[in-house]
Amino acid sequence: MKINGNEIRPGAVIQHKGGLWVAVKIQSVKPGKGGAFNQVELKNLIDGSKLNERFRSSETVERVRLEQKDHQFLYSDGDMLTFMDLETYDQIQLPGDLLGERKAFLQDGMTVVVESHEGRPISVSLPDHVTLEVVEAEPVVKGQTAASSNKPAVLENGIRVMVPPFVGTGEKIIVDTNDLTYVKRAD
Repeated sequence: MKINGNEIRPGAVIQHKGGLWVAVKIQSVKPGKGGAFNQVELKNLIDGSKLNERFRSSETVERVRLEQKDHQFLYSDGDMLTFMDLETYDQIQLPGDLLGERKAFLQDGMTVVVESHEGRPISVSLPDHVTLEVVEAEPVVKGQTAASSNKPAVLENGIRVMVPPFVGTGEKIIVDTNDLTYVKRAD
């Protein structure tokens, strides 16, 4: 499907210079002289390289539709992660670096979305929020609760996040998997 250069949005996957690219950041520029354009930061879905491109509204690019299927995380074996298709029960193995540091948030039985292009898996989307236990947090200093200062805490998966002073060791909290931040206490 062809789209104009000014219709590119963050998260859109396009075919450009013989590769598959996802738009990471977009800035619309309207100079005093000349036509408007979109300054787009692209990330290659295959090798992870980055590229900055200008797309004028008169240019067209090929937008790529990715096939999205729900999979269940089964286990990790070394650097490989095993997922099961929830419709066909077929198992696939994907490299762990496809998820990067978000790999630590995978939990047994977690449902994820695997995006593929022409049968080749390209990315794995985790749920936006996961519940984890705090295994290490500094104690609250008396009188510090009035300030809105956060303290570091270590979660059960080894990831460090900043949490409010009232969160202690042994509590379960909800964490955003996209930007690795504290959301709220778990009920």
